[in-house]
Amino acid sequence: MKYKIIDFSKFSYIKIGPTIKIKIVDEYNYNNEFLIGNATNTLISPTAKNLGILDERYDFIEYKNGILRVGGKTKNRKVYRFCKENNLGGFEFLAHLPGTIGGSIKMNAGVKKEEISNNLVAINNKEKNNFEFSYRYSNINEPVFESIFEIKRNYDKKLDEYLKNLRKNQPKLPSLGSVFKNPKEDFAGRLIEKVGMKEMVKGGIKVSKIHANFFVNTGNGSFEDMIYLINLAKKRVFEKFGIKLQKEIKIV
Repeated sequence: MKYKIIDFSKFSYIKIGPTIKIKIVDEYNYNNEFLIGNATNTLISPTAKNLGILDERYDFIEYKNGILRVGGKTKNRKVYRFCKENNLGGFEFLAHLPGTIGGSIKMNAGVKKEEISNNLVAINNKEKNNFEFSYRYSNINEPVFESIFEIKRNYDKKLDEYLKNLRKNQPKLPSLGSVFKNPKEDFAGRLIEKVGMKEMVKGGIKVSKIHANFFVNTGNGSFEDMIYLINLAKKRVFEKFGIKLQKEIKIV
């Protein structure tokens, strides 16, 4: 059995978490570990256990006759660059989405109407119709070792630029991206701002002044600081608007 020591205070995108030993997972040794990908939308607690990371063999891209095969460990931006260089459309939105293809598929990541599931054909030799996909959700409960996509059009430079411009309102400090999913016909950031939490600080974590649905690490933020602000946002938004915010990030 292979393991890897990871310091999540450096590895995680929000720079929070312990230094722990995690299992390197493949198709033959997976045993219900929580796969952390690049820890781009996962908050790792000080007591996190049973974590795994995919073996390097699942970092690959292959294209032939309109079909794109991508390993679950492959970074989103690597796929974006490959598709742009080879004039393959449907992945322009990956330019500014950190993380891996496997994690993106499991959460059905996307920007506006551009979602990773749109061009998906199969994962792990199982057809897409075996799974459910909706806004920032899938019911996939297994690791994504391999994914297959159908290329339906050429790379779209104008769409690429449009999607890039949408990301300009996101903060540069370490974060996990959007903390909450947008409620139907509303925006989590707007609601958090309306309940007076924009620029609120707890320890080393701050609700961003650029986008209130991003909680950023100003230098020494802790797991406890994040949990405090997450719970407070949920409480205030529900009390004022009657809306139950649902987390987009994962907490382990």
